[in-house]
Amino acid sequence: MSPVIIGVDPHKRSATIEIVDGRERTLGQGRFGTDNDGYRRMLEEGRRRPDRVWAVEGCNGVGKHLAQRLVANGEPVLDVPAKLAARARVFDTGHGRKTDATDARSVALVALRTTGLHRVSPDDHTVALRLLVDRRDELGRARTDTVNRLHRLLTELIPGGAKKFLFATQARALLATARPRDVVGRTRRRIAAELITDLATIDRKMTAADTQLTELLDATGTGLRTLYGIGPSSAARILGDVGDIGRFPDRGRFASWNGTAPIDASSGEHQRRRLSRAGNRRINRVLHIMAIVQLRNDTPGRAYYRRKLADGKSPREAIRCLKRRLSDTVYKRLVTDAKIHTASTAKPSGSRLLT
Repeated sequence: MSPVIIGVDPHKRSATIEIVDGRERTLGQGRFGTDNDGYRRMLEEGRRRPDRVWAVEGCNGVGKHLAQRLVANGEPVLDVPAKLAARARVFDTGHGRKTDATDARSVALVALRTTGLHRVSPDDHTVALRLLVDRRDELGRARTDTVNRLHRLLTELIPGGAKKFLFATQARALLATARPRDVVGRTRRRIAAELITDLATIDRKMTAADTQLTELLDATGTGLRTLYGIGPSSAARILGDVGDIGRFPDRGRFASWNGTAPIDASSGEHQRRRLSRAGNRRINRVLHIMAIVQLRNDTPGRAYYRRKLADGKSPREAIRCLKRRLSDTVYKRLVTDAKIHTASTAKPSGSRLLT
């Protein structure tokens, strides 16, 4: 018996569903709230079909909260990318009109017609890593903003200002030498003192976040940090954003996802490829930092870069080639980690252990 697909168009406070069978016939539909009562009624409606599969749009975005609740209740859930749902809606009847009901039907049809959709699993350590590294990045941006404002005030208070890389203790020592007598100068000094206090607080939070990241990475047993140019934050970003490496069947798909694979832009006899601006830009940035670190040191990455320059590549083209190569290296390491984890968690079979 072919499964019944329950397409879900999720929103923050509501979800619209459409239930279709293997012949794309509508068996039911409805709109439910995402509070406890609405979710319970939606779950009861879906469980009337024993051979059901839920298809939720954007399980890593707006649909994440709903998909995780369904998985926690033992329901099978497929992640339908929003782009695929949009294409199904455009080519369906109705002139591409967008409503919650048509969106839910498009999601269901994509799940029915498409093979290889990602099966949603419960949140694990990778989600915790993503939360921590997101927080670490937010603190880093806050520190940069605070230091920039502090530099501006110190330049107005002290001739020559402060050096580029500034810490709270250094800034406090510099500020102690400033003794303005006018009201404007005293105001600048008071605001600068407040910014120094903010900077010290941010530094403590960043240190604590780094410690938590390192501990969680050690618990995962990942080998990413053995790769030259990847530190705790970069490793956490890769694990947090990639999640299950099994959703990428080969290294080419992984490179396309992170934006290091060039796009074919050939036309007629003219064969060329261009830079991809798509993909996960956060992982692309991690790979770029990894490439720059390898170029600054005597590494195989630097040797590869120089070979590309000798082949006639421009510096930009050569570093793009290096990023593509490093993407393959990271993919290989993630696959190896997954195999080690599977082997370590597999239960022994064939015989019973004697005690």
